[in-house]
Amino acid sequence: MVVIESVIKSNALGRWYIELSDTMKEESEENARIICLDINEYAQKVEMMGKEYGTDVEVSWSSEEGVTVEQINEVRQQIMVYEAELEAKNKNATHMPDGTPNFGV
Repeated sequence: MVVIESVIKSNALGRWYIELSDTMKEESEENARIICLDINEYAQKVEMMGKEYGTDVEVSWSSEEGVTVEQINEVRQQIMVYEAELEAKNKNATHMPDGTPNFGV
């Protein structure tokens, strides 16, 4: 099984980002480490990294020292919103979970 490590980090301005690491690649290889600035980018990059390996991919999460609880909660919240939007699109729902119209239908 391939593990893609997802580490929440914080920059000097206090903004969180996620660093992805493909544990099957050497650190010097292309796409061994990828920086994601939001959850949509994160989802795209994980999908891209996972395509190499098929369905045998696991994602592990951690956070770097100095990342605040608020930053971790913001990442979790964005993931939940992303998953709800994805589920609504997959069901061809006319409205998103928060009640706004789903214009993607």
